[in-house]
Amino acid sequence: MKQFHENISEEFLSVKGKYRDRADLLRSRLDMLSGEDKLLMTMYWENGNSLRQIGRLAGISRISLARRINKLTERLMEGQYITCLRNRNRFTKREMAIAKDYFMLGMSMKKIADKRNWSYYQVRQTLEKIQQLLAMVSSGHSGSKLTDCENKELGAEHRGTKYGDV
Repeated sequence: MKQFHENISEEFLSVKGKYRDRADLLRSRLDMLSGEDKLLMTMYWENGNSLRQIGRLAGISRISLARRINKLTERLMEGQYITCLRNRNRFTKREMAIAKDYFMLGMSMKKIADKRNWSYYQVRQTLEKIQQLLAMVSSGHSGSKLTDCENKELGAEHRGTKYGDV
């Protein structure tokens, strides 16, 4: 028979609620992933499978699977890509794809350049533009909205490249 503990402190309950909120937030963000990453994270967070079970099914060692899940969890919780999504009207589709590759999937600039058929320089310039926007938003610069002047500034810096928006 289960016993009920009446002496649970308020601190314990607040910490428990905090972790529960973070887990719910993470579960809601799992839809942003795709492919094998989404499958692994869903098996771990939604279905509660152990790392050993998932590793056997996926053919991945338990240790590398744990690292992968931890990295994906950190990226989902950081929210940099979420900020990009909230300001998606400031980016082209290709820029948003680069942001997802970099912030969500953790791909290097070289791998992104190969995948997107862009030069390393273009990928670096795009990521600099994205990081400038993230810095403005995180500094509380008019919430998540930029003024028209700032938009033009960011766009002019980016369009100044040789290739522009491809």
